[in-house]
Amino acid sequence: MSGAEVLICGAGRTPFGRWSEATGRQLAVAAVNAALADAGIAWSRVGAAFGGSDSAGLADTLVAQLGLTGLPFVNVKNGCATGGSALVSAVNAIRSGMADVVLAVGFDKHPRGAFDPKPEDWGLGAEYGSDGLMVTTQFFGMKIQRYMHDHGITPRTLALVAEKAYRNGALTSEAWRRKPLSAQEVLDSGMVSDPLTRYMFCSPGAGAAALVLCSPEAARALDGPPVTLRSAVVRTRRFGSFEVFSPWIPGGELTSVSRDASAAAFEEAGLGPGDVDVCQLQDTESGAEVMHMAECGFCEDGEQERLVASGATGIGGTLPVNTDGGCIANGEPIGASGLRQVYEVVQQLRGRAGEHQVPGGPRVGFTHVYGAPGVSACTVLSR
Repeated sequence: MSGAEVLICGAGRTPFGRWSEATGRQLAVAAVNAALADAGIAWSRVGAAFGGSDSAGLADTLVAQLGLTGLPFVNVKNGCATGGSALVSAVNAIRSGMADVVLAVGFDKHPRGAFDPKPEDWGLGAEYGSDGLMVTTQFFGMKIQRYMHDHGITPRTLALVAEKAYRNGALTSEAWRRKPLSAQEVLDSGMVSDPLTRYMFCSPGAGAAALVLCSPEAARALDGPPVTLRSAVVRTRRFGSFEVFSPWIPGGELTSVSRDASAAAFEEAGLGPGDVDVCQLQDTESGAEVMHMAECGFCEDGEQERLVASGATGIGGTLPVNTDGGCIANGEPIGASGLRQVYEVVQQLRGRAGEHQVPGGPRVGFTHVYGAPGVSACTVLSR
């Protein structure tokens, strides 16, 4: 997706969690208005929009509240990569000349309890659900269990990742989980799917995030300090992967959709993992953050044990990860998570992250989201 430069000139989000009686669509409108205000423009200036949710309604209907301007508004639904896919679509709209100011929005509002997907929606037989394999906590437990065995990762490392998430969440006003928890409290919180305990998981919730993207020419007339979107990519699984709703392992070397997506994002950006000052990695549970550190190129497999223990992934560390608390502290409204990640990195690069600001003026950021049935979206941003 190489081409003309694209800038993020406005970013907005709502608090995440179960704090409000508002519908998912109402949360989306609030996030869009916040992003427009941040950019200093009216809705009428937006030339195209892309957005969606997993279960909270159709994004194009937001025009009833935002304004009936007649713009093209495309619904996007791509699981956990919904926000990232909307972003890629918005970038392509600018680079193709479709519009010079484009909106990307993601939102959701999920009921209490674990996600309850239907096997047939994922191309699977009914027996897949009756055998319990649609319960995602089991998949995450299986995947991290194997990874721990192969690379010497201990349960305490998983607990330290969650401890960091809750510590960062306590510093983030929009986060859901704002009570710090110790690693021991995380370990003692009750086993869900061995080795993952209750407080190592994120929870389905509600929230919305939106971004205003602009061409360089349009950005010069706007108020918000722009952040350059160096790359935005989406990838699906290749043969040989081990994924949610596809947990099988063929012979030969394993593949990874997160490795593919992150490598493509860095190649397009002309940068590497060593250039990144702050990053967001999908942490549906704490084992995912551990694995994604290596899959996205920030360390070798097994090095996470030392890096996490040393504090390297903390806000003041050498590689700050999930500075807003990630999914563990914010919860996961599926359609919004990917854009929430980008919002956080934009704020970090602008120096506007408040109590959870990374010191030293970070200049390059990275985001990564992963979901069923093996899809990943990644971005590289700079100022």
